[in-house]
Amino acid sequence: MKNSTEVTEFILLGLTDARELQVPLFIMFTLIYLITLTGNLGMILLILLDSRLYTPMYFFLSNLSLVDFCYSSAVTPTVMSGLLTDHKVISYNACAAQMFFFGGFATVENYLLASMAFDRYLAVCRPLHYTTTMTTSVCACFITGSYICGFLNISIHIGDTFSLSFCGSNVVHHFFCDFPAVMVLACSDRHVSEMVLFSVVSFNIFFALLVILTSYTFIFITILKMRSSAGYQKALSTCGSHFVAVSIFYGTVIFMYLQPSSSHSMDTDKMASVFYSMVIPMLNPIVYSLRNKEVKSAFMKVVLEAKLFLGL
Repeated sequence: MKNSTEVTEFILLGLTDARELQVPLFIMFTLIYLITLTGNLGMILLILLDSRLYTPMYFFLSNLSLVDFCYSSAVTPTVMSGLLTDHKVISYNACAAQMFFFGGFATVENYLLASMAFDRYLAVCRPLHYTTTMTTSVCACFITGSYICGFLNISIHIGDTFSLSFCGSNVVHHFFCDFPAVMVLACSDRHVSEMVLFSVVSFNIFFALLVILTSYTFIFITILKMRSSAGYQKALSTCGSHFVAVSIFYGTVIFMYLQPSSSHSMDTDKMASVFYSMVIPMLNPIVYSLRNKEVKSAFMKVVLEAKLFLGL
């Protein structure tokens, strides 16, 4: 990767300079991160321990939990340390690494959400063919494809961003190294890099959204054909919580990446980034899993087995 930069480190401005807010924000983000770790790692452990959860849906959920854990961990510890100390310097290579892992896992989640929506479409609309269609090898292909697409995409963005020259200001108006905030510091022409970022992110988002919306439209139509109030309630249960998380995730990502750089307000971008970098990984285990009866049953089984093991 060719680079003529004179900048060897970046300074992250963080969320706020107000001293009175830093400790409360640190406490809040610590709680969010602990819930994120407990929820996502706990979900992976539950799925591994209970053979009843060895199904395609929970295979996707376990990978979603892993991805949420990884991309939250790429950002949140940096934010927490920045709130407690005045040392907000990040090296050039560490900045690139943070962007790579955060952007890579976030893009993987984008494709996982689409795969999960398609899986639910087959389960609800094609139940007789579900077990023969969503085989272990097919699920593995979906998962592997999501990771390949995610990290191939982020490699393109990293190459475009860090091929730019950074010879002026090194102050990043953000709480972590994000593409729009770093690109704006380049002293070379960034027009092509911004167009590549816009084009690739647009394709990723709208392809996944097309799959999600199409899948859930068919799900909703199929359930309504049951001609019962129970069917209507099931439609809301199946689609409602999913669309809450999807709306927050895609709403903030579209707001961040699919607008002209001249329209960016860094303070507004930081607030939007909190949602998709910290809040979404915390919400996903609740939205997708903890409201599920099978997961609750598996959790109670693990608790009872632990009590028996400890002799309580």
